[in-house]
Amino acid sequence: MVDTLPRTQFEHRAPSRVAILGAGISGLAAALKIRELSPQTDVVIFDQQSRPGGVLGTVREDGFQVERSADNFITTLPWAMDLCRQLELGEHLVSTHPEHRRAFVVWRRRLHPLPDGFLMMAPSEFWPLATTPLLSPWGKLRAAMEYVLPPRLDEDDESLAAFARRRLGREVFERLVEPLVTAVYGADTERLSVLATLARFREMEKKYGSLIRAMRAQKAARKAGRHSGAKTPRESGARYSMFATLRFGLEQLVEEIVARLPQDALRLGTQVTGLARNDSGWLVTLDNGKAFPCDAVVLAVPAYAAARVIEQLDQQLSQELAGITYTGSVILALAYRREDVGHPLDGSGCVIPAVEQSPLLAVSFSSQKYPHLSPEGTVLLRVFAGGARRPDLVAEEEGRLRTLLRSEVEKLLHIRGRPVREWLFRWPAAMPQYEVGHLERLRRIEERLQRWPGLALAGNAYRGVGIPHCIRSGWRAAGRVLGLPMEDREFGSSPF
Repeated sequence: MVDTLPRTQFEHRAPSRVAILGAGISGLAAALKIRELSPQTDVVIFDQQSRPGGVLGTVREDGFQVERSADNFITTLPWAMDLCRQLELGEHLVSTHPEHRRAFVVWRRRLHPLPDGFLMMAPSEFWPLATTPLLSPWGKLRAAMEYVLPPRLDEDDESLAAFARRRLGREVFERLVEPLVTAVYGADTERLSVLATLARFREMEKKYGSLIRAMRAQKAARKAGRHSGAKTPRESGARYSMFATLRFGLEQLVEEIVARLPQDALRLGTQVTGLARNDSGWLVTLDNGKAFPCDAVVLAVPAYAAARVIEQLDQQLSQELAGITYTGSVILALAYRREDVGHPLDGSGCVIPAVEQSPLLAVSFSSQKYPHLSPEGTVLLRVFAGGARRPDLVAEEEGRLRTLLRSEVEKLLHIRGRPVREWLFRWPAAMPQYEVGHLERLRRIEERLQRWPGLALAGNAYRGVGIPHCIRSGWRAAGRVLGLPMEDREFGSSPF
């Protein structure tokens, strides 16, 4: 990654000390970017947890490698790939196993392949949709009608569920769109904003009049590009597939960033209770009653935590941040002997529609995607539950929770024996919900932030929940406190 602005253009404006609240990937990315662009700036990161990384973390036990939360990142967005290369981790990048890249959808307790070419909310090929057993003849006919339905051309927001039903019909929404989207966002799709999550589909509708027409046009453009020798988006990922991870776990990202920061930059086990502004800068109040003076502050904590910190500083901004709701999730990682699993596991995993009335959201066939994650003769599965669909499961008693989830996945994948290892991770209030009107809320938040030079927000609560989006948010926050332009060009180029 190459800086596009020479440091001499902004060194005279650089703050001498920046406080970052939150040592997750967003806060760490902000700290690294500040140190990269302004080495003379002192960066101090506060986090109430005892370890950096936030939800990112890797457990390595008995030959198994288990991620605590996300186990890969999308490569069609550049920011995570750029950071890996900057940290000299390029040789450790691993793509999904080429033979196991397809996904399944559960329907009537059986796994069916996701129709080829179906990308979250639109088919690029109609024949696989026409032949899938996931849809009835009427459901297929209703989906085909999308080609001739009039487009919606206004700029108003709508729920993702309303958009999908309007364009593709109830069956495609319930059996394909809802489980795919829920596996990513853990959200109630009846409240999830289409403009804040999958706006490109609304743009496709407006430009082409139809999602099917848009996907066909894009496919033709890619084909023409290949024939002309030009690089297309599908080909630009070099040797990597659409998803990638790090050979020794995503905790490598955290470890490499921390290693590049000054030894005294991290203040773990420290909670920030308030934030104030005075004539000389900012005062960060700590839980021991002491105040930490600084010139700028990056709030890289969940929106509800940021709301509490700034409540006395700006009540209106605090209320806007508190209005971003969250849901939690549970991940149960299970290791089995391969001979005990009846399903061939010939894919990356499966998603489960709400109409199945299962406690599961998705199951990732982790060691099929990345064979190095488990010893030979074993398989590693990660079971996802909770979200807006079953928020009660996050607080469920551990024994009952393990039994419930294990029983469901064993029936689904025809597993006979007991697991050889189990790992349970709970993430309460970790996933922000981009509800209808989210972009308008972000506009109001930005307006209030203009009143507070030197204050920036970062994290997954605002403009994307994945690892690449979190990294970008940290970079943008660094640019804000350094007085740099906010465009992405200044900072470099799943459901499972």
